[in-house]
Amino acid sequence: MTQDLTQKWLTEIETLQEKTSHLQSERDAAWESSEKWRKLYNIEAEQRRTDSQLAQQAIYLLKAQIQELQGIEDGIITDGTLTKAIQKQIEQLNTVDELKAKLVVVIKERDRLQQALKTEQENHALTRNSLTTALGDAIDSLTKEREGRE
Repeated sequence: MTQDLTQKWLTEIETLQEKTSHLQSERDAAWESSEKWRKLYNIEAEQRRTDSQLAQQAIYLLKAQIQELQGIEDGIITDGTLTKAIQKQIEQLNTVDELKAKLVVVIKERDRLQQALKTEQENHALTRNSLTTALGDAIDSLTKEREGRE
């Protein structure tokens, strides 16, 4: 009887050890998976930060150009060298038709810059949304994986 009881306990201990070993393997696999996802997320986040910084720089430059163009239109340019350069370009125009042609070029450039700024803003919003979605998906995946182990 005691031998049967001892054998039963030994069998139970072996079963628990196997379950423990299996659970530890699953835990290690889940940890590796989460580390992989964390690494991928960090790489993606770094890329998005870099893209965002580049976009911010482009936006800054575009805003500066727009302000410069608006300053020309409003007559509030404070940079004397720039004002002189613009006046020199205007003086080189001999006819009203040349002035009109130059104005068309400037307006087209302004419109192009405004469109580029709008596109950058839209791309920034899309990037922010897709990064938020990717983060949510990763968190959901990790949560489901953890729930599946439990």
